[in-house]
Amino acid sequence: MARPTEHVLKDALQLPEDERAELVRDLLDSFGAPPQPNRSDPEWISEIERRARAAMEGEPGLSWEEVRSGIERRLASD
Repeated sequence: MARPTEHVLKDALQLPEDERAELVRDLLDSFGAPPQPNRSDPEWISEIERRARAAMEGEPGLSWEEVRSGIERRLASD
């Protein structure tokens, strides 16, 4: 990470959670992030139900490290 970026990150991590969340949304929007899924879409509902069943059955989810790594790979491939 470049020096100026490290300073920005350090400062951003000092923000309250709601301001960090807003910053993340603004940064993602700057990449032309896709719009949020339609929460009433049958495919979306089916996926949420699948994940909820898996969680209730004790199936482990992804760790933050796995999620972050996947996000970084996707961003690097763009």
